[in-house]
Amino acid sequence: MAETATVAHSNSTLHCPSAQYLVADILPPVLIIELLLGLPGNVVALWIFTCRLKTWRANTLFLFNLVLADFILLICLPFRIDNLLRGEDWVFGDAWCRINLFMLAVNRSASIAFMTSVAFDRYFKVVHPHHRINHMTSTQAGLVAGGIWMVVISLRLPLLATDLLREHDNISLCRSFSTYAVIPPAILLHYMVFIGEFFLPLLLLLFCSARIACILRQRQLDKEKKVRRAIRVVGLIVAMFVLCFFPGIATGLVSLYIKKSRPWDCDSYQMAGELFSLSIGFTYLNSTLDPVIYCFSSSMFRNSIKSSINKLGLVEMRLSRRGSMASDG
Repeated sequence: MAETATVAHSNSTLHCPSAQYLVADILPPVLIIELLLGLPGNVVALWIFTCRLKTWRANTLFLFNLVLADFILLICLPFRIDNLLRGEDWVFGDAWCRINLFMLAVNRSASIAFMTSVAFDRYFKVVHPHHRINHMTSTQAGLVAGGIWMVVISLRLPLLATDLLREHDNISLCRSFSTYAVIPPAILLHYMVFIGEFFLPLLLLLFCSARIACILRQRQLDKEKKVRRAIRVVGLIVAMFVLCFFPGIATGLVSLYIKKSRPWDCDSYQMAGELFSLSIGFTYLNSTLDPVIYCFSSSMFRNSIKSSINKLGLVEMRLSRRGSMASDG
């Protein structure tokens, strides 16, 4: 929906066109702060996973791909910030408009997919500790990760084949939140993926949380550190998922409802559209907060951070006993 523009010139008729003044005033500083906070955290995470990790396991491999998705999304963000600061006048041309919005959409989807994968890994370790999926090799985990990338890329390919740049009031607009009278098929698919990739993972995450909580109660494992950490990890992922992605889904669905049920009510539609665009700030907040998931999910990651702090000589932090470079507890 928003942040991934759309439509061939032959279908460039706009529905309730308007300038987004709230978005232009509020969103750029929010995105700049998220970029300044999120990029260093993800650079450090990339360094730890690529330079400090000795043994790859399923959990750490999924976390690495989550870092990769967040990092690519954040390096695309300056172009969106520049676009907003220019009053949504895109100056980088049609090709980069398509590529930029394609990359943002792909890496948003990949981030959601790998967050869900991390939660599922914790679910199987607690609820089905003897299942063979817990003994997945790094090669098998790599194939799963590659499959996830292939699926999310293939679902977003229509954005690359769609003319996303259009003229309105003497400026070039590069966005996907529909003001079109008729939504093109490629953008309709984009909307369906946008909605589906929220509700399906959310149901899976809630299921994982409920099952782990039930196991805690049934087996009286509330004092077992590994299980308590698992419920914290899954609970944290659910909380971040809802915080970052629900505002966009809610405002986007309201906008589509207003357009379909009350097409004459441009004031309400424009306000809902602005709120949807503002919700992008919550969406990109996910990439800023994901390093918290790395710390909670991997003792290797925590120990690398602690070891680096210890080398500064300012404080002495205690390393986890299970936190060798091969551990992902």
